[in-house]
Amino acid sequence: MMLIVLHVNPLKLILLLSTLYTLSDCYDPLDPNGNFSITFDINNRLDNGYLATVTLQNYHQYRHVDKPGWKLGWTWASNEVIWSMSGAIATDRGDCSSYSGSQMPHSCKKDPIIVDISPDVTQNRSARCCRGGRLSARAIDSLSSLTSFELEVRNLDQKENSIGQAPKNVTFMAPGPGYTCSPFMVTDPSVSLDSGGVRQVPVIRTWKSICTYSSFLANKSPVCCASFSTFYNPIITPCRNCTCGGCREADKNTQSCIRPSDSLGGSNDEKNIIRCTNHMCPIRVHWHFKNNYMNQWRVKLTISNYNFNRNYSNWNVLVQHPGFNEKVTAYSFNSTKLPTLVADGVALFWGIDYFNNELLHSDKDGVGSVTTEILLEKDQNSFTLQNGWTFPRRIYFNGENCDMPLPDTFPMLPNGSYIFRPNCLAFIFSLISLLLVLLVL
Repeated sequence: MMLIVLHVNPLKLILLLSTLYTLSDCYDPLDPNGNFSITFDINNRLDNGYLATVTLQNYHQYRHVDKPGWKLGWTWASNEVIWSMSGAIATDRGDCSSYSGSQMPHSCKKDPIIVDISPDVTQNRSARCCRGGRLSARAIDSLSSLTSFELEVRNLDQKENSIGQAPKNVTFMAPGPGYTCSPFMVTDPSVSLDSGGVRQVPVIRTWKSICTYSSFLANKSPVCCASFSTFYNPIITPCRNCTCGGCREADKNTQSCIRPSDSLGGSNDEKNIIRCTNHMCPIRVHWHFKNNYMNQWRVKLTISNYNFNRNYSNWNVLVQHPGFNEKVTAYSFNSTKLPTLVADGVALFWGIDYFNNELLHSDKDGVGSVTTEILLEKDQNSFTLQNGWTFPRRIYFNGENCDMPLPDTFPMLPNGSYIFRPNCLAFIFSLISLLLVLLVL
């Protein structure tokens, strides 16, 4: 028998494993095509420059960009400047001292950072612009999942018919970290329709970058947790202790806790105040198995916001459960089922406009929350009350994977068989009562 020994450089092995871990973290089987696409279209040549349109497209089914909005950055390949811009602004003008005259460049920064402008702004707008930095999840509102802005670029290298090189070092924040962007690559030119839609007009050149998300890069700890309960057991399975970074203060009378905001989507110099809990999570999603009918079962889903100073606008919750392969009815939330690469069904829930699409913060009087009841059809071949089947496999809040309780902590069925068929018992008692009435008559 021959023994083969492979000599592997430990440093190379660590780098390989790290790369594989990062790639697997970026890949989401519940949203296999989820990414942000940055398209840089050069529309027209100018003397020493060009006109371009930059389009941001959110292909995530359930991850959206909330206020304060996205930030897009790059590094110019040469000495380009942004002469003018509409539909967005550069956050820093930079050093434009080499220019003189009444008209100055919009930004001379080598590495500009671009942000969106408010929908209320009436000037300096462009087509499909000005959402205040917000981009909807594609499954919720595809029309609001993209935005674009226009810019005039000058100061190119003096070469005949040159349109310059693609910008480098693309960065994207939405609004926090976690996104890794590929370099701008030349792709097939974007095409628009003219002459009533019968004539195709391609742009001069198109560069495209794809930005993928990694929760491992974005958050040091979870930002939400899940808890479970059922009608047949008084014991509630809570969120695990110390789930979201740190444990509550020793003083149980403390009403609020201060924690860093790097995992909550805020700026690094902010502090977020949340209600003190054993789990210390800003968000808790509670799944309560409420009723078991003959052909259906009912769940109550509650999302609680433990932040004292942050509301969540246009929130959404994604739940993976095999029961969602059947018909689902949500009474107080919008909902849709998503196609995925997993066998279990996946349902997306979000608030109803002007009713509960904003998850309010907590205050001294209580915790901000939104709730709905969900009615699910039964698949008699798979439905069971045993082994925690009625509880979700995974839960996401605003695209972030919530920490789940361990299976051995799930509410268990009590001893005795009466609890397995509550509706059958009700039917039997009703039948006996009816027979007694008939006998009396």
